[in-house]
Amino acid sequence: MPISARFRERVRDLLDPGEEIRYVFPAELVGSFLPDVVFVVSDRATVVLSTTALRRDRPRRVLSRNPRGARLGPVDTNTTPWFTFYGVHYHVDDDYVAVINAAAEPSRGEGQPPDPLPDL
Repeated sequence: MPISARFRERVRDLLDPGEEIRYVFPAELVGSFLPDVVFVVSDRATVVLSTTALRRDRPRRVLSRNPRGARLGPVDTNTTPWFTFYGVHYHVDDDYVAVINAAAEPSRGEGQPPDPLPDL
C-alpha cells in the first residue's frame, strides 16, 4: 500500500501538535480479526494506529504510543517478512523492510537515515 501525502496528513491529525513524522509503514497483526495497523515513527515516539475495518488507508485512532527508542525489528525475511514490537508479531510487505530497518537505527536526530521510500 503506497503511503500518499493525503494519508500522511490523516496520520498527522492523530499525532501530538508539532510532532514530526520520520517514517510511516503499514503492518498486519498476526492472527487478529482486524489486523491492519499503521506504524508512525516520529521525532518523539513510535505510534501504532488502527485503521477502519474496510479501508486500510484510513487511520482511525492511536492504539499505542511508545518511547522513540523502543526496539523496532529486526525483520525476519525468511518467509513473509515479520517483526516483533513489544511482544506482538506483525507481518509487513517486502516493500517496507528497508523503511523498518532505517527506522530501527539507533541514531537520533539529524544522524538518522532518511526514509528510503518517502513516496510510498
